[in-house]
Amino acid sequence: MFSGTFIVVLFSSLYQASAFSAGTFIDKGSIRTFRKPSTISRAQSDPTLISTLEKAESGESPKSPEAGNRKLRDIPASTLLIGVTAVSVKDEKPVELSDFLTSSGDKSMLIFGTYAADFNAIEYAQRLRYYLPQLQAGGVRKIGFILNCEADAAKTLVEMVDLSTDATDSCSGDSPIVELLIDPAGKAGRSFGVGRGWKKEDKDISPYLKLFGMLFGLGAWATLPAVIGGYIGNPFLGQPWIEDALAVGQRKKRWPDTALELDERTGDIALNKFKQLPLVGKWERRPLELATLRLQNMIDISIKNWKTLAPSEEALEAGVLTQLGGCVVFDPSTGEDLFQWRDPGICAVANFEDIMLKIPVV
Repeated sequence: MFSGTFIVVLFSSLYQASAFSAGTFIDKGSIRTFRKPSTISRAQSDPTLISTLEKAESGESPKSPEAGNRKLRDIPASTLLIGVTAVSVKDEKPVELSDFLTSSGDKSMLIFGTYAADFNAIEYAQRLRYYLPQLQAGGVRKIGFILNCEADAAKTLVEMVDLSTDATDSCSGDSPIVELLIDPAGKAGRSFGVGRGWKKEDKDISPYLKLFGMLFGLGAWATLPAVIGGYIGNPFLGQPWIEDALAVGQRKKRWPDTALELDERTGDIALNKFKQLPLVGKWERRPLELATLRLQNMIDISIKNWKTLAPSEEALEAGVLTQLGGCVVFDPSTGEDLFQWRDPGICAVANFEDIMLKIPVV
């Protein structure tokens, strides 16, 4: 029953909330804290709502060598990506990414996903699926979705979230087609300047131990705020893609499967039970709604399909297990980036509502 699922998700949040309440993260004896109380407040709600000046885009300490990554947003992605390639899943040919962004007369977009079983990659795919029509209406006609995995894993992931791509779907007409690209070693993302997580240069530490540290904010400061934001919701700013992704999951028989009631004939959403919650049901993003989706993603996408979606040994050596993602939207009319984002933590991917503000529907 829905009430039982609600309680399971609620209690699973208590551990994460207690870990966050300390407000500090320990890295080899040094204490790192959030800079401002206002930053903590907004981060708990949704780290993508923190203003650009308050973001540590690389997820690193300001004193680290990587602090210069903050300046990357001042460099056009088309410059950062000159000579950098990913491989088309459709025809197995290399795609030069700077040319990909600039060769069309329309706005273009590149999403630097992570490995296929990762929360960030899954959420990028789910958000992209929902916002595709709006992106097209805003003039974005060319979209590349890069995953740090092999072709079979990339196709499996996009099929699981019902994301149409050139490699997996023969859609035509008004629906934009995403070009599915792979970069198993994650070189494209690193050229763009994405975060690489905790202890990225230490080859003696297991990548899985590094990933575990990142779950507590090490090398990825926004992880806990992003996770907790999925539990507490937001009364003012919605994320409508969540409901769509939950519906896709329920149609594919993923658990938890009691959040929505679907029309038996059409599969459309008949009722969102989170909207029936007392007091908070009218919030733009209801408490536990995103946490429920992430539980669904973890159990029925990541864990059940780990052998198919997991990074290879070569990819692990390259550091993709802890590498984060990002995205960019390029406008050829100005030769400038309309939007740049580099994930500051696990689950802290780009807010597509912010992207749509940069490319309003005309």
